[in-house]
Amino acid sequence: MDIISELIVKTVDRIKDAVVKIDVFKKSNKGLKPAGSGSGFIFSSDGMAFTNSHVVHKADKLNVTLLNGAAAAAELVGEDPDNDLAVIKVFANEHSVSKLGSSEELRIGQYVMALGNPLGYQHSVTTGVVSGLGRTIRSQSGKLIDNVIQSDVMLNPGNSGGPLVSMEAEVIGINTAMIRGGQGLSLSIAIDTAKEIASQLIRTGKVFKAYLGLMLQEVAIPIKSLRHFALTGKKGLFITKIEKESPASWSQLQEGDVIVSFNDKRVEHIHGLFRQLGDRKILKMVDIEVLRYNKKLLLPITPVNRAA
Repeated sequence: MDIISELIVKTVDRIKDAVVKIDVFKKSNKGLKPAGSGSGFIFSSDGMAFTNSHVVHKADKLNVTLLNGAAAAAELVGEDPDNDLAVIKVFANEHSVSKLGSSEELRIGQYVMALGNPLGYQHSVTTGVVSGLGRTIRSQSGKLIDNVIQSDVMLNPGNSGGPLVSMEAEVIGINTAMIRGGQGLSLSIAIDTAKEIASQLIRTGKVFKAYLGLMLQEVAIPIKSLRHFALTGKKGLFITKIEKESPASWSQLQEGDVIVSFNDKRVEHIHGLFRQLGDRKILKMVDIEVLRYNKKLLLPITPVNRAA
């Protein structure tokens, strides 16, 4: 066996036992009936598992199947439809636990793999490379999901909620969508964002996130600009679109600006901004610093409760 194949096989062996198939049932006049299936993965010793919100939304019963064929019941702990994430608890006697990595250190071109249950084919594996980082996409609820990883890993219906894994067998994303009509264009929610959401869901069953109304993309800032404006780090957040009737639209921000700090804190990654927006204390006027052409501007903006 060649070296690359050996590496893939070893990685799969280290993560596969934590991946589960989720079967969803909903009530009807004739009792419970199957209402679809998806993927998930266990991330804690007490059976907590990640999946997508759209997999388990409004389910009346959840069953999971482990790699060894054992079936177990599960229940919803909490979900965040806006970010298409959910946490469920799996009541299994024996299960493995996946290792959660960090998505901040990912590099474009890095080799990754997806595990899941596409079209009912349990525990399928596909491989590819990271082709984009720090993207913002629109979820099925119509809200914006930040910090999304783009890859060319093949995803199909049923892969939703499964892990995107590095060659170190660490989960670095949660598979959430494929682009209809697109080939080699799959999207996964970065694990750093998922960790923040899971923490809130497990504690309170719901998620708070202040809203700005920005679609963003992590970009490298030219060295000349970094030196000229005395900026630490290497990246900023490029504004690709501003939502209508949003705090950003009411500010002086413009599409094409590159955000370099928010509330007096340097931001290079969307996750850093997401973490600040998860604090209720941020619902006040704050400064947002941007690069626009050859200028650095300090502009006021007032985040609002996302539910508003």
